[in-house]
Amino acid sequence: MNERPVLEAILDAMRAARPAVLATVVRTRGSVPRHAGSRMLVELGRGLVGTIGGGCGEADVIAAAAEVLASGRPRLIEVRLMDDVQSWSPAVCGGVMEIFVEPIGARA
Repeated sequence: MNERPVLEAILDAMRAARPAVLATVVRTRGSVPRHAGSRMLVELGRGLVGTIGGGCGEADVIAAAAEVLASGRPRLIEVRLMDDVQSWSPAVCGGVMEIFVEPIGARA
């Protein structure tokens, strides 16, 4: 996976003093769309660069990113990609990802 766009986006956000959040997959179990080391930069109101796998997992990370920006404190979140009664998508993988979500640069 090409990490260069994510790294360039981090530098751009830092140079411009824009608040951003870096999400990094740190551990996986079972079948998952991305593995440890995958990164995604979240700039609320601007968009995403990179991916941690898409779908509901990225939605969870975006929600966590808002909390991290508000508090300034990093978090470790668990994204469960299991088929359950509440799942609206048949495209579940069956695994679990742990994702470290940390503020980068200026705070909101």
